[in-house]
Amino acid sequence: VQLQAFGGGLVQPGGSLRLSCTPSGFSFDGYAIGWFRQAPGKGREGVSCMSSSGGRKFYSASVKGRFTVSRENAKDIVYLQMNRLEPEDTATYYCARFLGSHPIAGTWVNPSQYDYWGQGTQVTVSS
Repeated sequence: VQLQAFGGGLVQPGGSLRLSCTPSGFSFDGYAIGWFRQAPGKGREGVSCMSSSGGRKFYSASVKGRFTVSRENAKDIVYLQMNRLEPEDTATYYCARFLGSHPIAGTWVNPSQYDYWGQGTQVTVSS
């Protein structure tokens, strides 16, 4: 069981990137999928999470209004569209499988609520 996150890169402030997350050895069907990030010297921060049905989406205050999570269940892929990127968004981004299909408020930001993690993809926002 693995997840693969990809799509990171170097982008100028104000630019956009779209991250993708795909599974290996299982299907995303029935699981909420979360996105986290970790900057050097900092802890892992919950960025966004989407329920298995797509009906519930969660965002951290720092990215709300700029990032959008979505999924294509038929293709078994989850996206994180990141717009108006800022230098503070620089980090390694991870996707992870939530322990369930529909997180309740507050649980999605807790890394212990996820059982499998991708390897991470680097996002660098710099001019």
